[in-house]
Amino acid sequence: MYTTYILLGSNLGDCRKYLSDAILEIECKLGTISSKSSLYQTASWGNLDQPDFINQVIELKTSLSPADLLKAILKIENVLGRQRLKKWGSRTIDIDILLYEDQIVNTADLVIPHPYLSVRRFSLMPLSEIAPNLVHPISRKNITELLNELTDNLFVKKLS
Repeated sequence: MYTTYILLGSNLGDCRKYLSDAILEIECKLGTISSKSSLYQTASWGNLDQPDFINQVIELKTSLSPADLLKAILKIENVLGRQRLKKWGSRTIDIDILLYEDQIVNTADLVIPHPYLSVRRFSLMPLSEIAPNLVHPISRKNITELLNELTDNLFVKKLS
């Protein structure tokens, strides 16, 4: 089994239900969730003219390769009504692979670690809650260090 960290986000409709439904789909189809962060209310990033997001990071144990994991995630997003109309636009559900073991993947379809992980408070805060000492495979800094060096000042508030 491989350990991967996944960011869930929603800012349309019943966000908590979309996150809960995504977790059920992930547990049913992708592997075992071994840890979940709290929920965080976060300002939108990249496109500020939209509702706040609810975000959560999960630690997943999976037998899927990174490419197969991405394919399965895209199917789950589709099942949960994700429509890709505008880059960084509002969405019912967004599921991003942040890290996959200590692998570095750079293909046309998939980049791991997530290319924006180190610069987004809404990713680092929930990740630091469940894996503060996890080391980023490129910067070789742990998640706490990355969070402490962060210049992103967008609003992020722990909800539960």
